[in-house]
Amino acid sequence: MAMDETRAAAGPPLFAPPVKRSITIAGHATSISLEPVFWQALEARACAEALPLSALVARIDVARIAADDPPNLASAIRAWLLSKALTED
Repeated sequence: MAMDETRAAAGPPLFAPPVKRSITIAGHATSISLEPVFWQALEARACAEALPLSALVARIDVARIAADDPPNLASAIRAWLLSKALTED
């Protein structure tokens, strides 16, 4: 297997710069910058929960806003994904 095929099979590189994507949540467009590995994890989680990506991000955003000291949305997404990974093990 060639090196490029090995990388494609393994998913996005672990140490890659953030990728900015636009998404609509709560009726407004916003941009979110996440590393590719977090985009992949977020998409997988949305699929597992049978939700569109925007609906899952909106759910995370609601929880983020309710926090005493809300982090930015990208940080909230990363923390949410990690907490899900830790509680499923």
